[in-house]
Amino acid sequence: MQSLAALAASQSTGSAAATPPVRLVVLDVGGTIIQDRGDVPVALRSAFAKQGLVVDSAEIGAWRGASKRDMVRHFVELRSKAPAADQAKLCDTIYRDFNTQLDEAYNTVPPIDGVEQAFEHMRSAGLLLATTSGFDRKITASIFHRLNWQKFFVASISGEDVAQGRPAPFMIFHAMETARVTGVNEVVAVGDTPLDLQAGNNAGLRGVVGVLTGAGTAETLRKERHTHILDSVASLPKLLNEEFH
Repeated sequence: MQSLAALAASQSTGSAAATPPVRLVVLDVGGTIIQDRGDVPVALRSAFAKQGLVVDSAEIGAWRGASKRDMVRHFVELRSKAPAADQAKLCDTIYRDFNTQLDEAYNTVPPIDGVEQAFEHMRSAGLLLATTSGFDRKITASIFHRLNWQKFFVASISGEDVAQGRPAPFMIFHAMETARVTGVNEVVAVGDTPLDLQAGNNAGLRGVVGVLTGAGTAETLRKERHTHILDSVASLPKLLNEEFH
């Protein structure tokens, strides 16, 4: 009769053998692969203020990583006394103004140091890369075109592409669908905000990695469930090779 120890070892070996390698890495954009200079809260406060709504930095900070359209809707509903029909128009006005300001600001935002080399290492290792972002599609496309990054990604998903942004997992699932990756145990998500980590956990992913290059601090990120916290995406290829190979 097989001993309990031998049985446990056998089951452990079988489980390890059954675990597939990571195939897809899903990366947040602002603060994760491009630098966060504080342009987002500045543009949001400005767009709100032009319409007579006061939203402070701390309130906006709690929404970092979320869909910007969802955030605008939230504060319009919270602060505006206009009828519901007018609130919808007000949301569109604020959101358009925010995107115009942000598009201009992001014409000069540089990448995180070492991130392009990280992309090249991961792609050469056979990994698929995708991005998710609370920015709209136009802003992400503009950033990638300027940096010539389209070649690295099989999918670039924005909050406009799903019914609900972070912390819902839908952008991650949409990236998986586009990349034709079916198993959540084949996916690692990376981001700089608590909402990024929450979305990865809500998706049930194999890896949920925080980076310290954006809005989140080590303290705030460590309060969320995560598999790893890194200084930046530059360290990601080494982690993937050592921990998720």
